[in-house]
Amino acid sequence: MKISVELTFSPLQDDYEDHIIAFIKKLRTSGLTFLENPLSTQVYGEYDEVMKVLNTEIKTAFELMDKGLLYLKIVKSDRSAYEPHF
Repeated sequence: MKISVELTFSPLQDDYEDHIIAFIKKLRTSGLTFLENPLSTQVYGEYDEVMKVLNTEIKTAFELMDKGLLYLKIVKSDRSAYEPHF
C-alpha cells in the first residue's frame, strides 16, 4: 500500500536548526522519495518501508534532543505527482 507522509519537526530548544538539518539529512539517505519545503517534508512510498524509516529516524531524533514535537499526517495514496489544477 502506497502512502504519503507530511512531517513538521519542531525541536523546542535553542539549537533547533541543527536537529532539523540532521533529521532531514537522514531522510535524504533513506532511498525514499521525498520533497522538502520551508514548512515541512513529505515522504512517499510503500507503507512498511516508509514507517520503518520514520520509526528509526524519529526515535533517533528524539533521543538527541531535550524537548520537541513532530506533526505527522499520513494519506493512503502516493501524492508525489500532485500538481494544483488552478
